[in-house]
Amino acid sequence: MLTPESFACGQWIAPGDAAQTITGPVTAQPIARAGGAALDFGAMLDWAKTRGGPALRDMTFHDRARMLKALAGYLDGRKEELYALNPMTGATRRDGWVDIDGGIGTMFLLASKGRRDMPDGHVYIDGEVQQLSREGGFLGQHIAVPLQGVAVHINAFNFPVWGMLEKLAPALLAGVPCIVKPATQTCYLTEACFRMIVESGLLPEGAVQLVIGRTGDLLDRLGAQDVVAFTGSADTALTLRANPTLLRNSVRFTSEQDSLNAAVLGPDAGAGSPEFDLFVKEAVAEITTKAGQKCTAMRRLIVPRSAMEDVAQALAAKLGEVVIGDPADKATQMGALASLAQKEDVQAKLAQLKAEARVICGDSAPDLPGAFLSPTLLACDDPKAASAVHSVEAFGPVSTLMPYDDTGEAARLANAGGGSLVASLFTHDPAVAREVTLESAAHHGRLYIMNRDSADEATGHGSPLPHMIHGGPGRAGGGEELGGVRGVLHYMQRTAIQGSPDVLSAITGTWIKGSAEVEGPDHPFQRTFNEIAIGETIHTRSREVTLEDVEHFAHFTGDTFYAHMDEEAARANPFFPGRVAHGYLLLSFAAGLFVQPDPGPVLANTGLNGLSFQKPVSPGDSIAVRLTCKRKTRRTATYGEVAWNATLTNQDGAQVAEYELLTMVAYDRP
Repeated sequence: MLTPESFACGQWIAPGDAAQTITGPVTAQPIARAGGAALDFGAMLDWAKTRGGPALRDMTFHDRARMLKALAGYLDGRKEELYALNPMTGATRRDGWVDIDGGIGTMFLLASKGRRDMPDGHVYIDGEVQQLSREGGFLGQHIAVPLQGVAVHINAFNFPVWGMLEKLAPALLAGVPCIVKPATQTCYLTEACFRMIVESGLLPEGAVQLVIGRTGDLLDRLGAQDVVAFTGSADTALTLRANPTLLRNSVRFTSEQDSLNAAVLGPDAGAGSPEFDLFVKEAVAEITTKAGQKCTAMRRLIVPRSAMEDVAQALAAKLGEVVIGDPADKATQMGALASLAQKEDVQAKLAQLKAEARVICGDSAPDLPGAFLSPTLLACDDPKAASAVHSVEAFGPVSTLMPYDDTGEAARLANAGGGSLVASLFTHDPAVAREVTLESAAHHGRLYIMNRDSADEATGHGSPLPHMIHGGPGRAGGGEELGGVRGVLHYMQRTAIQGSPDVLSAITGTWIKGSAEVEGPDHPFQRTFNEIAIGETIHTRSREVTLEDVEHFAHFTGDTFYAHMDEEAARANPFFPGRVAHGYLLLSFAAGLFVQPDPGPVLANTGLNGLSFQKPVSPGDSIAVRLTCKRKTRRTATYGEVAWNATLTNQDGAQVAEYELLTMVAYDRP
């Protein structure tokens, strides 16, 4: 008998006298006792806000990203312990891969995004500097900083590991401590993973806590700096959203709910086509993976009326071959639902669906003791007149086939679910893809468009990837989870700061044009990463650009565009006063002006960003460069990236070009 424990204020707390008995979905026998302990939720919130929050915010985004990477690696090294418990939830090894490896992989990816797309500092810069005054002495900048509250994560039963890790990763990367509340039915698997997180010693004290059982008055204690992230049923989400304290205090609430996701077979994808075969393959996978207990599962299969019989026969044949049984058995292809109560709920919803749809295959319970159901395919022949097939979700191995007469009708049927997490389209016709996208994108969080060209590399209809938004409008909850940095920003406050260039530079840790420049004791390319200061600047000598330079560059590179070679044609161009220098010639001359050639800490030039040419340079003009250290980012144990603002001006002091130069610079001298 498993006894998963809560973790509050740094202590493990065993189940109490009022603990709930959890019945296993495979054997229909008791497997665990959970919850029932008296938890002090006020103390838990205080612990998170006074211990975990300050410790996380003291770290930079890159510190927290490295922490997540180390934690993901630690969990990856112990994941077989989680796979050992996985069959008890009714899930096969394949199902567990989505949950366990999927959750760990999500944490790895968010760690990578944190290092690659977020600053090595405490302030996230959102967008460009806005000039709010004529001379540039008063500027505006949008920033994002961590909320100073707690993230409460309420997770569903179907993904006890991924559901926890995909919320923890962006919240911890943002710098916000978390209280995790898993669904009780599968909480023992969540607790096993959470215990590993604590045992790793990689997170600061107070960064994470775990509630097994009821949340008591936890939500009643939340304020404007707190966040609630929920995954589960629409009914439960409605109850939570209506909490008076959450409404009164404008507590952020994101919800990822059940949804009646659709898959559309394009009018061009007839039987025997690669797209037809892909449709059947993915539909079978979506019906049977996790015994259909996925918020992204295909619930409505929308196909051309002429293809109804072909699709029905193909799906029925494949579903009839699925081996159902003990998920610990390697031969099993589909395990049990998560609980006996879940089985009863699916059967009740099936009864509602059968009032509008006929059974093609399935709709039976195997002769096994637990929460097993056969994969079931229904067909609704008149979906435009139906209601239940677009509003009732049997959260199990159930899907309904329905016909359409034209592409517009297919999109309307997909939209009839009232908002979904994902809709799929299987077509090789780009025109069909465009039409369906324009007609239905507003109703779905993600559109998965599949054909023979991308099949070998595609991740599947039901795979929410941390790079992309996971969420959807309407019935799907209206919230967003994941989405790379976008998901991290849900746990941060966007603020507009206004002030002088020096003030904004000090706040953001990034040099802003107009703020103070610093002159170093020697050339910055001879200084280490640690020695270079933000704002450190050199002003180069000037160099005249001659007609001979322009012609030599043109013939040497092959760029003999008329603006560089033909005076009369160039004068006819509204942008040029006559023959002008190549932009790339100016960049080359600029490098020659600011580069220090001797070996030193600068290791490589790795690129440039935001190149723009503001004013043409004619033969006889001169250019000079101002090179300023804009920001610094630690990349590895031995070197970091220094971004330089490079501004080119002519003999009159007018700016002719600007860009951001990236160099890798060693921390120590060679």
